[in-house]
Amino acid sequence: MATLAKPNLPRFDVDIFQNEFLADGAREVNAIVTVTATGGGTTGGRPLGIADAGTQGAGNAAAVVLLVDCSGSMDYPKSKINGAREATAAAIDTLRDGTAFAVVAGTHEARDIYPGDGTLAIASAGTREQAKEALRRLTAAGGTAMGTWLAKADKLFLTRRDIAIRHAILLTDGNNEHESAQDLARNIERVTGHFTADCRGVGTDWRIDELRKISSALLGTVDIVAEPAGLADDFRSMMAGAMGKQVADVALRIWTPANASVKFVKQVAPSVEDLTARRAEAGPRAGDYPTGSWGDESRDYHVCVEVPAASIGNEMLAARVSLVLPPQAAGGTPEVLSQGLVKAVWTDDLASSTRISPQVAHYTGQAELASSIQEGLEAHRAGDVDTATAKLGAAVRIAHATGNEGTYKLLQKVVDVVDAKEGTVRFRKNVSEADSMTLETRSTKTVRVKK
Repeated sequence: MATLAKPNLPRFDVDIFQNEFLADGAREVNAIVTVTATGGGTTGGRPLGIADAGTQGAGNAAAVVLLVDCSGSMDYPKSKINGAREATAAAIDTLRDGTAFAVVAGTHEARDIYPGDGTLAIASAGTREQAKEALRRLTAAGGTAMGTWLAKADKLFLTRRDIAIRHAILLTDGNNEHESAQDLARNIERVTGHFTADCRGVGTDWRIDELRKISSALLGTVDIVAEPAGLADDFRSMMAGAMGKQVADVALRIWTPANASVKFVKQVAPSVEDLTARRAEAGPRAGDYPTGSWGDESRDYHVCVEVPAASIGNEMLAARVSLVLPPQAAGGTPEVLSQGLVKAVWTDDLASSTRISPQVAHYTGQAELASSIQEGLEAHRAGDVDTATAKLGAAVRIAHATGNEGTYKLLQKVVDVVDAKEGTVRFRKNVSEADSMTLETRSTKTVRVKK
């Protein structure tokens, strides 16, 4: 483990958990990389606001755009549009003084209702009240084109290129019916890397896959708020999280030696997110995987490296894992914040080579848990009850074995558990759509390895 820090940045620590011993001829090396960020130099863990920029630089300042679905369906029932107004007002109240922000009403087009001039306002007691007044005039009418909302957010963020931490919160209650899937995909691709985004679906008439595509590409979260009354607390929580970020655009850089290659990279805690396809080349035999913005928090990543086979007694450095600030965030040259080493040692000791790292085993199970839930619910929708039962039975077994109590409780709302240890289940009758969607939406949430 190595640690580096500088003023105004959190301290980053990297810990590597693995069984470095391989059997004769084995080529696959697995490791769990735990990254922990703490503190924030002279800010004391508090992100810098615009007001701080004169003395400490604007690189840590935050900008937030709230994207609120105002399509016609938000009026049925009226509690949805009312809940959206209250939730957005709660988020605005959570803004730190000096934060740049805007509110966008999303329909088949995107209209910035505050400040309304194509720019970002600066949070203060006065601008927060003005923004909440603008919310009171929101009405529900029109269609849904979320790609257009993302493009509008991007345009607003571009008016403050000096701000590094850029975050959007997107709320919808329906399907993306007024633009093609191709248009949505193009807009997502166009804004990827420009800002992060948390997505929320209110009610049960929205599509999980659409919001997951957005949140996954933009390194945020996705969740369901089944009842509009729960929106305000959720929005406060999301905004508090955004206000806690201290550094943006951190990359997980993985270097491998000659003839070795990265097989996959996955975030596995606090949720499962496959980053493999997001690799950007970063010099000879090195690639960067985006991790987004960081505050005081810890995340785990599963790194799998394929190395050349070697004979008994040989050892090698399989990978060097670093946390890196890109040039645009580090003042012109990439900056290594912390790093750790993944090793490989070939042995003929069967006990050593067959021992599985507890961390690797745990998170392999958590990834299987997520896929079992998603595949099981998809099979159930398709009428394949046998496959659905087998998959959700496997999910119950894994959730029980790994101590994922949150997911286990959600599973119990969909299936009756006959034997948790064996994964024997029966589908419940009259499962609500909200319970089914909550289980699927939260299927990627994981629990950390027990110490």
